[in-house]
Amino acid sequence: MPPTEEELAQLAELARRLRLRTMEMIRRARSSHVGSCFSMAELMAALYGGGILRIDPEDPGNPGRDRFILSKGHACAIYYAMLAERGFFPEDWLERFYSDGGELAGHATHKGVPGVEVSTGSLGHGLPIGCGMALAAKRSGMPYRTIVLLGDGECDEGTIWESALIAAQHRLDNLTVIVDFNKIQSLGHVREVLDLGDLAGKWQRFGWETREVDGHDLGQILDAMRSLPFEPGKPSCLVAHTVKGKGVSFMEDRLLWHYRTPAGEEYEAARIELEASA
Repeated sequence: MPPTEEELAQLAELARRLRLRTMEMIRRARSSHVGSCFSMAELMAALYGGGILRIDPEDPGNPGRDRFILSKGHACAIYYAMLAERGFFPEDWLERFYSDGGELAGHATHKGVPGVEVSTGSLGHGLPIGCGMALAAKRSGMPYRTIVLLGDGECDEGTIWESALIAAQHRLDNLTVIVDFNKIQSLGHVREVLDLGDLAGKWQRFGWETREVDGHDLGQILDAMRSLPFEPGKPSCLVAHTVKGKGVSFMEDRLLWHYRTPAGEEYEAARIELEASA
């Protein structure tokens, strides 16, 4: 069934709330990657708030749980915010994000953090791990699915395309890749650093069943995610066209906000804009 207007409104509010909380975490830690977090807010809201992932905060190690891997581990602030929202760990952990003695490292870490499957941040590693998880599920007859969220700049890595070939070879239709295609990587626009061209077509030619969506349109996202796998016997790739810094006008599509810390007047202006969008 298509999502209801009420469901879409609830998820949009969740995405807005995630942006606010993430920005505050990054400001307090004097950290970065707010633009990378904001581009994936609706994707995270759909996965965790839209009933896509089969997970249980009361039993985070259940062998039958779905596995989610944030391969672009530098954007972990919004991942942690989502897990706290779902009750995987206390919300006050977020106040100590990326600080001495805090539970939450500046790149995604699984050590002592319920809900995080693997530590990530060295780009290109999440999909190889995800392939292993999906293959293990196939061979052991387990019903869980593995979903890996990649950055577009991360698709420069050769390990991504090795893994794409392996997944197709082994017919891993329990494996899904979501690409946060916000068109900007750490040091420039993707087309200038290493042009990915027809990204959806590349995945398709590597043997994956592929769809493209507006990565900020929750209706499109849910329709696609609720159709997984896109074709039996093939791994699925969802290319989500997003905007770096989405949600704050002066951050949107700006390379500056890959590394810049929101602070002072910029932080206040962004907070006011996000609060006004409720």
